[in-house]
Amino acid sequence: MSNSATTRNRAAPTIAVTPGEPSGIGPELALQVAQQARHARLVLIADPELLKSRATLLGLSLHLTTYAPGQPQPPPGTVEVLPCLLSAPSIPGVLSTANARYVLTCLDRAAAGCLAGEFDGMLTGPVHKGVINDAGIPFTGHTEYLAATADCQPVMMLAAGALRVALVTTHIALRDVPDAVTRAAVRYTIVTAQSALKGQFGIPAPRLAICGLNPHAGEGGHMGREEIDTIAPVIRDCVAAGIDARGPLPADTVFTPGVLDKVDAVVAMYHDQGLTALKALGFEQAVNITLGLPFIRTSVDHGTALDLAGTGRASAASMLAALALALELAAHRRRTATS
Repeated sequence: MSNSATTRNRAAPTIAVTPGEPSGIGPELALQVAQQARHARLVLIADPELLKSRATLLGLSLHLTTYAPGQPQPPPGTVEVLPCLLSAPSIPGVLSTANARYVLTCLDRAAAGCLAGEFDGMLTGPVHKGVINDAGIPFTGHTEYLAATADCQPVMMLAAGALRVALVTTHIALRDVPDAVTRAAVRYTIVTAQSALKGQFGIPAPRLAICGLNPHAGEGGHMGREEIDTIAPVIRDCVAAGIDARGPLPADTVFTPGVLDKVDAVVAMYHDQGLTALKALGFEQAVNITLGLPFIRTSVDHGTALDLAGTGRASAASMLAALALALELAAHRRRTATS
C-alpha cells in the first residue's frame, strides 16, 4: 500500500509534536495538548524523562507509551512518545547549548515522518534561536530549517481565525529588507499564498491585500520607489494571471475592518510589518503555518517563555489553535486526495 493510501485510511490524523526548547514552556504545553486532544493521534517526539519530570513538577497525571510506526492507536488518556534523548539534564528556565542538537534532531524525525507519509503533519513548539546559534549551529528559524530539510522555498504565514498574513521576508535584519524585497520574492509569496489558500484552506477564489514597503506605500515615490519599481508591477502581472491581488496598500491602514472584511489574506513585506498587527489582534489564538512545504506544519505564535517554564502558568491556547488548524488542513487534504 502506498504512503498516501496509508495516510487516507487512518481512522484519525496522526500529528507529530515537537515540544521545542526543553527548558522552555514547550514540553508542558505539548503534554497539555496531548491530554486534551480529540479526534487526533498525537505523537510527541521528545525525551520521555523530560516529559515525566515536567509532568511531576506540574502535578499532571501522565501515562506514557512508546510509539512505533504501524502499531495501533493507544486508548484515550495515553500519551505516545517517540523517544529522542537529551544530551544533558534540562532545568526549567535555564538554557543549555548541550541540548541544541536535541531540538533539531526532534525536528528532523518529525519532518522525515511527514515526508514518508508516516505522519499527516507536524506541530512545533517554540525554539530558542539564540541558544542554537550559541551552540555553533546556524539557525534562523523553523521556517527556513524545515524548508532546507524538504529542499523547497518556504513562505511564512500566520493566521488568527480569518486573519491571515503571509511574509515576503522573514527573519532578517530590518536594514536588509529593502534589498530582499525583489520582484521574484514578492511574486513567489503572492502565488504561494494564493495557491495555499485555494488548495490547503479550500477558499475557491482567494483575495489578497498586498502591503507597500514604505510608509503610506511610498507616497507616489516621495518616500521610496519600491512600490513603483517592484511591488506594483508584480501585482499587475499577478492580476493578469488571474490572481485577485490588491495594492500596494499602506501597511498602517491595511489591518482595519474596511480592508480585512474584503480579503482572505494580507501579504506583508517584512516580519514586524505584518505580525505586530496580527499578534495584537489575535495573540494566543494565532498560528504559524509554513507554506511551500510538501507537508503540513503549524506552530505556536509565541516564544519559549523561560520565566514561565515549570510554573504551570503558561497558556496552551496557541498550541491548541495550531493543532486545530493542522487537523483542519489534514482533513481538507484527505478530502481532496479521495475526491
